[in-house]
Amino acid sequence: MKTLTALLLLGLLCSLHTTSAGVIALEIAPDCCMKFSARIPLQQVVSLRTTSSSCPRKALIFTTEKGKTFCVDPSEAWVQSHVTKIESRSTTAKTTMMSSTTITP
Repeated sequence: MKTLTALLLLGLLCSLHTTSAGVIALEIAPDCCMKFSARIPLQQVVSLRTTSSSCPRKALIFTTEKGKTFCVDPSEAWVQSHVTKIESRSTTAKTTMMSSTTITP
């Protein structure tokens, strides 16, 4: 009888652990990338962000002019090239904006 009770208790604990792990997986899934997209034209990419550190795969998320998001592999050469150009674009835009602003006393 003790063995049966112990097995039932063990089964209950395992099912609770599985259920709680499933809930956690659902919570982090929207920010994580499960697969990577093929090459995206640089002209269409307007911004990028990294996925959460809790995601199983390290990835970048590119956002296009139309608001679509694509997961890309940061180790790919074309992705690294895009990142450099996007960051340079962003820096240039900030510099231009600051230099065109006039301050009147």
